[in-house]
Amino acid sequence: MAKRMKEKAERVEAMREKRPHATAKYVRIAPDKVRVVLALIRGRSVAEAMAILQATPKAASEAIFKVLNSAAANAEHNQGISVDDLFVAEAYADIGPTLKRYQPVSKGRAHHILKRSSHITVILDTKEGN
Repeated sequence: MAKRMKEKAERVEAMREKRPHATAKYVRIAPDKVRVVLALIRGRSVAEAMAILQATPKAASEAIFKVLNSAAANAEHNQGISVDDLFVAEAYADIGPTLKRYQPVSKGRAHHILKRSSHITVILDTKEGN
């Protein structure tokens, strides 16, 4: 039994993401709205991506800016990589839980309202590791 647990732990460690990354979970913005902004920064350097996010008038840009800043800090603190050498290798938004609400309308009826949430992930990589 213990042997299988050790093998599984080794497999999990081998498959673990080695690149610097950050994730924000349960962000109360629909994933479709987040993906529009993520497409703007994918493949850009960290400094350029931060400048784009600060100039973008979308609600999702603030949440993505925080995740990108966190990923850059993780790279600098945990792995000792300079922020100048990093670029956004991957950026994606997964679907989080949906809050189901109702809007009362005429004749005693109700319309469904789906309040969607997102899990935003940003993975950075070095330019020479491309």
